[in-house]
Amino acid sequence: MSSRSITEIHREIVDEFEFLDDWMDRYQHLIDLGRKLPEYPPGFQTDEYKVKGCQAQVWFHAERKNGKLYFAATSDAAIVSGLIAVLLRAYSGFPPRTILDAGHGFIDEIGLTEHLSPTRGNGLHAMLRTIRRHAVSACVA
Repeated sequence: MSSRSITEIHREIVDEFEFLDDWMDRYQHLIDLGRKLPEYPPGFQTDEYKVKGCQAQVWFHAERKNGKLYFAATSDAAIVSGLIAVLLRAYSGFPPRTILDAGHGFIDEIGLTEHLSPTRGNGLHAMLRTIRRHAVSACVA
């Protein structure tokens, strides 16, 4: 994680997508981001880590270290993998309270909610709920 704030990273992601002219370019960018995901540990590719509510298969793992949450995730679908890459960049490596306070307004700014198919949109929101659930649990712990 860099020394940039979560707000700065969210803004950077929005700017990156706004730079792309049309949604075909944005989808391709998502696919490219998904191809660059770090390898997901096979031991976490189990039902325990599977995200419910995604049409594609998605596994999501959270680990708390030094007061911050670090996420790892993977999917069997290219665009969903790109969405994962965006979410990991947006939230991994921050304190749980910071994650909760930041919200996910940048997703709407990018236009993902309105341009994804309903099933992908449901999956995106399932992943956001998973991130939030982990952050809430870490705040309580």
